[in-house]
Amino acid sequence: MIGKSGRGFTLIELVVTVAIVGILALVAMPMLEMNVKRQKETELRAALREIRGGIDAYRRALDEGKLEKKVAESGYPHRLEELYQGVENIQDPNKPKIFFLRRLPRDPFNTDPSQTAVQTWGKRSYGSPPDAPTEGADVFDVYSLSSGVGLNGIPYREW
Repeated sequence: MIGKSGRGFTLIELVVTVAIVGILALVAMPMLEMNVKRQKETELRAALREIRGGIDAYRRALDEGKLEKKVAESGYPHRLEELYQGVENIQDPNKPKIFFLRRLPRDPFNTDPSQTAVQTWGKRSYGSPPDAPTEGADVFDVYSLSSGVGLNGIPYREW
């Protein structure tokens, strides 16, 4: 005699389980999006710190007399490319290049893969005001071109 087995799930149990999993997924999505944004902000901070460190190292090398400086120049690199392509050391008779960055990081908020790393950054010249940065004859600072606002309430352009 084969008896009825009481094993298995009823349709109601399956529907309740699927509903609970769906609610948990809805709650987890904003947290996942927040983590992605937080990670990009961390990458932006690190990239800005790295580039600004390279600009400062360029200025120090110039002050130490390792780089050629013309009288009317500010003492900052003419282009961002100089930081990773290198500049001749005029103190050394062999004139080797001094490199200030291994590579130029991209702005993590720029999603256009057709742009080079240099094109992803806004550049501020030494002569431009901090509240209205413009490009010029040198690169005094960099900033994100993103129109977004950080989790701290400050626009990425102002970081």
